[in-house]
Amino acid sequence: MKVDFSQLAGRKVLITGGLGFIGSNLAQRLVREGAEVTLLDACLAPYGWNPANITEIHNQLLFVKGDVRDRELLDHLVEGKDYIFHLAAQVGREISMADPGLDVDINCNGTIALCRAVAEKNPAARVVYAGSRGQIGEPVYLPVDENHPDHPTDVYGINKLAAEKYLFLYGKIYGFAAVSLRLNNVYGPRCQMQHGYYGILNWFIRNAMEGRPITVYGDGLQTRDYVYVEDVVDAFVRAALVRETDRQIFMIGSGVETFFLDMVKTVIAAVGKGQYVHIPFPPERESIDIRKFVVSYDKMAAATGWRPRVDLTGGVAKTVAFYRARYDEYIKEGE
Repeated sequence: MKVDFSQLAGRKVLITGGLGFIGSNLAQRLVREGAEVTLLDACLAPYGWNPANITEIHNQLLFVKGDVRDRELLDHLVEGKDYIFHLAAQVGREISMADPGLDVDINCNGTIALCRAVAEKNPAARVVYAGSRGQIGEPVYLPVDENHPDHPTDVYGINKLAAEKYLFLYGKIYGFAAVSLRLNNVYGPRCQMQHGYYGILNWFIRNAMEGRPITVYGDGLQTRDYVYVEDVVDAFVRAALVRETDRQIFMIGSGVETFFLDMVKTVIAAVGKGQYVHIPFPPERESIDIRKFVVSYDKMAAATGWRPRVDLTGGVAKTVAFYRARYDEYIKEGE
């Protein structure tokens, strides 16, 4: 399927979580396509927001510092928008277990606030939601597709699933279009490098660059589906533009099952130095860890023509090059 991206020119777009990793990469693409972009971000630690993420385009968009839980602000921001990309979230799985109330507040209450604002102020908008592989839990078959049962293994996965259901419920009742992209392990430029709560591949790049050993829990033979952020951005754009995606769920990944240890070796090769050490799983991590994961993106390909273009080796090389050039902007928290 051929998608006409010129439809974005002059369109009004809101991105929640817009200073974060995926949101800022999406903003870069939308600005290039000629859209009028507004970013909303609460700038909360430790969620990866960074002004450096929009350095190239800061004078070509509107940034609003505010919280997705602020209903009055949302009422104002959603008005007149053609597309709303909902990426604001609590994204740390371990954080969700340690502070489940926070996870419920941001992921569920924040999504409900957005749904109510859209329903009352702009039901003509199309909403694209950043779902998660965490909604699935431990797979009962591979590759995981959209028919796979949902059995999350942590609070984060449960609340992302609940938020997705809230979105579809409100969309159905109040007549606005909504689509959910369940994302796999996204990596690439503009991801935070401060900690390993999420975005672990980028955290490993920093460790290798600084000569610190990369810690591999257990045998490192757990598998993941790593997908490059530019490919993910393309999926968001296509999901917004193709009307047939309305009220549909799509799995977004590379379709390639990669051993965790092989990902680590790919990072070390791209950086040109580094080493890894095996350590036992911390109990709080082992209890929620998924052993094997890979998805089928056939449904997304059929609906929108989307396919991942960047393989792991090429994507890690691009990511390392980005951080070599802009390292100082990403080794401290945004202020």
